[in-house]
Amino acid sequence: MSEKLSNLGPLGLMAFGMTTVLLNFHNAGLYGLGTMILAMGIFYGGLAQVIAGIMEFKRGNTFATTAFCSFGFFWLTLVFLLVLPEMGWWSMKPSGGAFGAYLFMWGLFTVFMFVATLRLNRGLQTVFLSLVILFWLLAAHNFWEAGTSGTPIILRIARWEGIFCGASAIYVSIAEVLNGVYGKVLLPIGPSNP
Repeated sequence: MSEKLSNLGPLGLMAFGMTTVLLNFHNAGLYGLGTMILAMGIFYGGLAQVIAGIMEFKRGNTFATTAFCSFGFFWLTLVFLLVLPEMGWWSMKPSGGAFGAYLFMWGLFTVFMFVATLRLNRGLQTVFLSLVILFWLLAAHNFWEAGTSGTPIILRIARWEGIFCGASAIYVSIAEVLNGVYGKVLLPIGPSNP
């Protein structure tokens, strides 16, 4: 008897989306970088996405496995980069240039994942394209603007881009759940390309 496995895509997208929106609310200056964001980064953005990726592996979905496991571990590494120096475990925080390189490489990875979404739906294309833009805006900020006084323009743009990116992932997650439960399109995410 064949085992039917659930689609964990909505879980992974919601975990990514909610964590991204909350971090960018912080970036927009609504509140400080506290335990709420860090806990979301570890448990929901991090572990929930890795679990979703592992379950998508069982379903044979290479794209979702790669995306969710990778971005789950992105959140875990980001939290560690932010927290470990503050806890005295490592004395050195990454420099602006090093952190820019970290974000640039994640953006490069996301470009290739975006190319894969060209065979998927418009909702996922929106999520991944906006994430490429977000990573590279944040990389550019760290390369050129970090340490400047005031609120640099690239960071201001990145804040709103991050909220849009996270909100688009939340939308696709909700659409996949509702469309699946009702067996019809309640929230459109666009057609898949053959």
